[in-house]
Amino acid sequence: MPGRIEDYALIGDCRSAALVGRDGSIDWLCWPRFDSDACFAALLGEPEHGRWLVAPTAAVSRIQRRYRDKTLVLETDFEVEDGAVRLIDLMDLGGDCPALIRIAKGLHGRVPMRSELVLRLGYGVVVPWVTRMEDGGTRAVAGPDQLILRSAVSHKGEDLKSVADFTIGPGDTVPFVLSYASSHDITPVPIDPQRALRDTESFWAKWAKRCGYHGPWADAVVHSHIVLKALTHASTGGIVAAPTTSLPERIGGIRNWDYRFCWLRDATFSLLSLMNAGYYDEAKAWRDWLLRAVAGSPSQIQVMYGIAGERRLTELELPWLPGYQGCRPVRIGNAAHNQLQLDVFGEVMDTLHQARCGGLDLDHNAWALQRALIAHLETIWQEPDEGIWEVRSGRHQFTHSKVMAWVAMDRAIRSAETCHLDAPLEHWRRIRRQIHEDACRNGYNAEIGSFVQCYGGKTLDASLLLIPIVGFLPAEDPRVRHTVDAIRQRLKVDALVLRYDSTVTRDGLPPGEGAFLACSFWLVDNLAMLGRHDEACELFDRLLDLRNDVGLLAEEYDPRTRRQQGNFPHVFSHVALADSAWRLTKTAKLIRWPDLNLLDFRVLKRR
Repeated sequence: MPGRIEDYALIGDCRSAALVGRDGSIDWLCWPRFDSDACFAALLGEPEHGRWLVAPTAAVSRIQRRYRDKTLVLETDFEVEDGAVRLIDLMDLGGDCPALIRIAKGLHGRVPMRSELVLRLGYGVVVPWVTRMEDGGTRAVAGPDQLILRSAVSHKGEDLKSVADFTIGPGDTVPFVLSYASSHDITPVPIDPQRALRDTESFWAKWAKRCGYHGPWADAVVHSHIVLKALTHASTGGIVAAPTTSLPERIGGIRNWDYRFCWLRDATFSLLSLMNAGYYDEAKAWRDWLLRAVAGSPSQIQVMYGIAGERRLTELELPWLPGYQGCRPVRIGNAAHNQLQLDVFGEVMDTLHQARCGGLDLDHNAWALQRALIAHLETIWQEPDEGIWEVRSGRHQFTHSKVMAWVAMDRAIRSAETCHLDAPLEHWRRIRRQIHEDACRNGYNAEIGSFVQCYGGKTLDASLLLIPIVGFLPAEDPRVRHTVDAIRQRLKVDALVLRYDSTVTRDGLPPGEGAFLACSFWLVDNLAMLGRHDEACELFDRLLDLRNDVGLLAEEYDPRTRRQQGNFPHVFSHVALADSAWRLTKTAKLIRWPDLNLLDFRVLKRR
């Protein structure tokens, strides 16, 4: 059975990513892309569904692990009675073929070790044909895939596994390289694991050094941007929400979704975070991905796309996998891609507006696309939708959706005004005013003194915390302040913010999920904007404490069991962390940003 979600660490090569457990087992890896079939799927089942264990065979008394400073090179130290060994894990960034590298290094004493490679393609169901190569490597082939294992120790077949037993002494190093290629292509050439280690470490260290944040939470911000970079596909620029599928939002629940896709909702947050930190190449690549993905008929815009902009994300269940700690079903694909979610128009328009403000030039074709999107939004903004939380129980008049429809109109107007673009400004201003009045009239409940989840309702929703963040109303507006207070009173469990109104749930948590971490960071932002800096810092530090030992956050957290939940690591959580650090630093006036204005607080204009 797989370990706790927080027991895993991430390694990646900006094409795919693997999860490494504290026990030295790689339990999740999809090759060659984030959304490809998994060849290691033990995370969602048992070891026989695919994993790669490299660890001592003797009883381990202590485990310590860390990333090498500001990199995604993982070190895990195992101590046994007679010695200690270090396992170094990374994915090669420089090769033509994806490669997973593991290096065992003796620290002291002599430690008996075992490598146990269980390859199961097709999400744990396909047993490959394994043969010995002339150079001593092991080749596994099934259908379109081939994997090559090369190692300093010889592996043998045992119960449909490739295993090797060896002993490592002080200063000894035993490298392993597992490479991937299409089965119809040539066999991947051998690579030097030590060179790959040096090059990979150098890449991440240089990339991290470029981060423009130098406030009190620099380590956390840099690491969150490393996660963001690792989950950005190098060729397409698409950013996946997480490298995993079907990790449950609550143990025992059925909310198990595939997050290996690119959400438009993440666009604004990710682009602004990248630009704030000075990563303009990555921001431009994400902006370009966005323009390609949404190109076409505005009526066919989706809430999410594949890594290269694919539109067909058919949702399927994999019955042969028992699920993470028995949580079924295991799903691939995501049916929510066909939903109507009005807020994505706001995210797209805000992203492209902020790109212009940040110095990322857009051509006239981009503006033509934006005008077409606005024209379509005019015809549908009054319709009910599935909303930010992608409900599968029918459409509603979500207040947040209307707020983001206003954002779409507002950013289109501001882009036209700032950049002197051709637009029917008076008409757009009239629509903007109409949406604003509609949301304020129907989305605010005077009886409870708060904005509410749906028009005419009484249920609270943490997405309402975005109202001042996106500039719909200032934080000082009494309606906003009362909404923040209401959310703090009714949507908090152990200082963490829930997505929904907890008064209609059991055990203080919504059925099927934990506390959504991004919502808690949004509360930090609101407290900071209201001048309650000490409260904001206290909550922010509490959230930082929820990270695992290598600084990673999942989508959600269960304060009852004190466990991370949901897909892992989650881009939205890490981007929200970085955004809150920027805001706290700015509101405390610890550093100055002369180019910032009140509304676009996160945009640093490119000098």
